[in-house]
Amino acid sequence: MTTESFALLPEPSLAEIRLEQVLHALADPIRLRIVRDLHDCHVEMSCTSFDLPVTKSTTTHHFRVLREAGLIHQHRRGTARMSTLRHADLAELFPGLLDAVLAGARREDPADGPTVNR
Repeated sequence: MTTESFALLPEPSLAEIRLEQVLHALADPIRLRIVRDLHDCHVEMSCTSFDLPVTKSTTTHHFRVLREAGLIHQHRRGTARMSTLRHADLAELFPGLLDAVLAGARREDPADGPTVNR
């Protein structure tokens, strides 16, 4: 095993992603906010880049749920965990779902922009 393989965090393959898990993950407002921010920023981001109103351990939990549901990729870079949205994978499996969910979330709270610390 290479050093790089240790940096990757476990996630489901494309064939293992299930709609029920995706919808469950997106049903939580904090996780939906994380997905929206990743979508809007179009770059990989560290977990500490997000300004979330929860503890570090709860933040870790939310990222794990998103990763295990197949919504995000995560890998370690030094001591940071970097996240990216699996938009293309989700669009292939569930065409239009993610865009519709994010559009609905924006309609409910249009003043709520990205919550990323830069």
